[in-house]
Amino acid sequence: MAGTLRTDLRLHDPDAFYQSLIDAHRGLTDDQSQQLNARLILLLANHVGDREILAEAMAAARDGLAD
Repeated sequence: MAGTLRTDLRLHDPDAFYQSLIDAHRGLTDDQSQQLNARLILLLANHVGDREILAEAMAAARDGLAD
């Protein structure tokens, strides 16, 4: 059974999450920050575990980006 990407707000405190994400990057070089992002993405992708949902998420993330 294929899942569907959930885009409704599910974070209890999105501002606190955003702040913790910013804090995780504090003091890192640009390269380290990119590595952190990549590692976080891979950890969360593994947690999701559904390639169709991950493909939907990638398409949604790309949608609307400037050329």
